[in-house]
Amino acid sequence: MTTETTYGITLASELNDFQQSWNTKAPAGLQNKFENGIKETQAINQIALKTGDSAPDFELNNALNKPVKLSALLQKGPIILSWYRGGWCPYCNIQLRYLQSFLPQFEAAGATLVALSPELPDKSLSTTEKNNLGFEVLTDYNNEVARQFCIAFSLNEELIEIYNDFHKLENYNGVSTNQLPVPATYVIGTDGMIKYAFVDTDYRKRAEPADILKVLQTL
Repeated sequence: MTTETTYGITLASELNDFQQSWNTKAPAGLQNKFENGIKETQAINQIALKTGDSAPDFELNNALNKPVKLSALLQKGPIILSWYRGGWCPYCNIQLRYLQSFLPQFEAAGATLVALSPELPDKSLSTTEKNNLGFEVLTDYNNEVARQFCIAFSLNEELIEIYNDFHKLENYNGVSTNQLPVPATYVIGTDGMIKYAFVDTDYRKRAEPADILKVLQTL
């Protein structure tokens, strides 16, 4: 399901435009290596928590190193949880800006938007400032919560070398596990149950904010 935004442009279309531009500039063979990595992790699409499952409670620090607990947030209304890989990821930054553009509508529907990333707080603060985000960005250190949602995975050796040539993940995440989360998005109801789940190991695909809003309007 893909729904146009108020401006007639979807997140999917902008992500696709970026992908097409990147493909024209990428070194020969690099695209295939990323495609192979996506194929290797496709099983996550089946095992990740899904609609109807109970969301595990958690407490993580925000960009200012202050703790934020899911169960406390749920007392105010439904929660949108959206994982991103890191501020180094252009697809993630595009998604974060789109989520920000929908923030007033999410809040009008009574929801709280929260982004999660394995990035350390100082890195997530930079991501917050760079994208002018008005919502919480939490550090899911070592992907502990992502593992509870069954959306964490380890990069293969080929991709570890590629990623570390551009941006050493350990410098961003503070651990050398070379794990990343699938950029999944969940809507959690006040009863702690998952009302919407978007999980796709193809990191170039993300939940459409307009679709999230439609779900919120049914709660």
